[in-house]
Amino acid sequence: MEIPRLHPDTIDDVKQRADIYDVVSDHVVLRKRGKDYVGLCPFHDEKTPSFSVSPSKQMYYCFGCNAGGNAVKFLMEVGKRSFSDVILDLARRYQVPVKTLEPEQRESLQRQLSLREQLYEILALATAFYQHALRQPQGQAALEYLKSERRLCEETIQQFQLGYAPGGWETLYKYLVEQKGKPVHLVEQAGLIAPRKEDRGYYDRFRDRLMIPIHDTQGRIIGFGGRTLKDEQPKYLNSPDTPLFDKGKTLFALDKARDAISKQDKAVVVEGYFDAIALHAAGITNVVASLGTALSEQQVKLLLRYTESKQIILNFDADKAGTQASLRAIEEIADLAYKGQVQLRVLNLPGGKDADEFLSHFPNAAEQYRNLLSTAPLWLDWQIDQLLSGKNLNDASQFQQLAQEMVKLLSRIDNDDTRAYYVRNCGEILSQGDARLVPLRVEYLFAHIKRKWRNHNKENNSLPPLNDSSERNLLEQAEALLLRIYLHRPEYRQTIIDTLEAQDLLFSLSPHRFLWQQILELQSLVVPVSPQTSDPLISLLQERSMEFPEQMRRVAHLFHLDEKRQEDIVRTPLLIQAATASLERVTCEKHRRYCLEQWQKLNPATEPERWKYYSQEFYKVDQRIKELDQLRQFNISDIIKNSFS
Repeated sequence: MEIPRLHPDTIDDVKQRADIYDVVSDHVVLRKRGKDYVGLCPFHDEKTPSFSVSPSKQMYYCFGCNAGGNAVKFLMEVGKRSFSDVILDLARRYQVPVKTLEPEQRESLQRQLSLREQLYEILALATAFYQHALRQPQGQAALEYLKSERRLCEETIQQFQLGYAPGGWETLYKYLVEQKGKPVHLVEQAGLIAPRKEDRGYYDRFRDRLMIPIHDTQGRIIGFGGRTLKDEQPKYLNSPDTPLFDKGKTLFALDKARDAISKQDKAVVVEGYFDAIALHAAGITNVVASLGTALSEQQVKLLLRYTESKQIILNFDADKAGTQASLRAIEEIADLAYKGQVQLRVLNLPGGKDADEFLSHFPNAAEQYRNLLSTAPLWLDWQIDQLLSGKNLNDASQFQQLAQEMVKLLSRIDNDDTRAYYVRNCGEILSQGDARLVPLRVEYLFAHIKRKWRNHNKENNSLPPLNDSSERNLLEQAEALLLRIYLHRPEYRQTIIDTLEAQDLLFSLSPHRFLWQQILELQSLVVPVSPQTSDPLISLLQERSMEFPEQMRRVAHLFHLDEKRQEDIVRTPLLIQAATASLERVTCEKHRRYCLEQWQKLNPATEPERWKYYSQEFYKVDQRIKELDQLRQFNISDIIKNSFS
């Protein structure tokens, strides 16, 4: 459906009312630092916070990946959503009246605004229906199961809004469509009913099942998990993917666990709904559950928003199926794990029990569980134990198989120190207690790891050619510095323009040339800045990111200053001199190289005039380079490096 064009007044009102801290804190754990807030960036993987939110500027910026913008841009990027969608959601959130440019499209706009809200309402009604049915005679067996077999108290049943789907084929359908008047196509879109064959109506998707609502991070119900109370398959049935629910991107109980994950700085992932519910009931609340699929990279990245140390503990069942699930989860997030971007641990509970069983079978089980979490092995140690399981190292073929599996595992570790530690560890295992063999086993492992790398590199040798990096870096840094001064020190703008024009210098790199073009176009709109007024240039440029997202993304880092850059930029006159000298030096260096190449090709006997011209030209430009180096009397590379570090 075409989105109606929004009135500029609506867009402006939304931008004025939407609070950057309020919006970002829904997705990132923020901690106060000075007048701003910091947290782990949601747009790239990092171990220490480089993501900054400034309430005074109403902007965010990541010094790691250069993502930046306002509240609208943040929601567009984090949710991969359109500008109009975000404005409409924020308008509803902050109760901003919505106006469009075409009055005839208002009905279409209202439908767009209300679609997701209607689905939320339908799912909330279904939850209330299931909760009510749990207390009726037909739900007695389900309620007894919760209290007796699952040992859940009334408070936990209410907290998780557990319910019961009656056994009839059209019970919920009749309630929502016939009694509540909800449009049948929306009830179907919510994942609650499915069409019969040959257009013979609809039937309830969940029947005679214990119902477990699934919430988004804001606590809104987006789907259900239904557990059968009989011996039938599937044992658990999830809602299908809907406009609100994507099980590969959702974690059960994250809405209840996010604060505890942030406070304890670690997250626990279990397999089943009732494992998570039982742990929450026992006071262990930093726990979420996957939704019947292998833990995905997207789900892990969702968790990493809430833990600064990026520690995640997998507590799947210790049986064969649970071990396979752990291995699948590790493989799914292997890139993050091998690079150390997630501090992954694996916990197998004693006796092969799942978390729910463990809590019911041991005295002081909650305290024991916490202790086991604190000593859970790192995923590499756990995987090595899995490789050893059932192996007889006295059997030559099994010994060789184990060594090869170890090489495969260790060769993927990025960090040199970590790899060396585990190579030594595996060497000791293969030596079976004979210290004399350890160096030989370690050498064997290292040799085969290097051979594996060489083979891999041969298969992936189509790397792009390298540029003259030192020259390009100097040019890039000098141009960026001039642009940063222009943006953040308005009083020096005319100086920069005059200097560039006087020396006939241009911005050479395309991202900087694009930004300079935008600046020149917008400069006429900028009122001269006084101490009493704020400079609107950066805000106007940020608006261009909607029109030119890729180009503006490449220069967004220039819109922000960290503390170091704020200190360095105080030396603005010297920086302008050094930066412009650097730009000219790059041009002169290219010309000197060209003159030298031409001079070397010429024969002075046959072309004496040209030979003399290039000789003199080379000498002249060489002298100019020395003059420029004098102008750069303090080291521009050091200054710029400090400004960019």
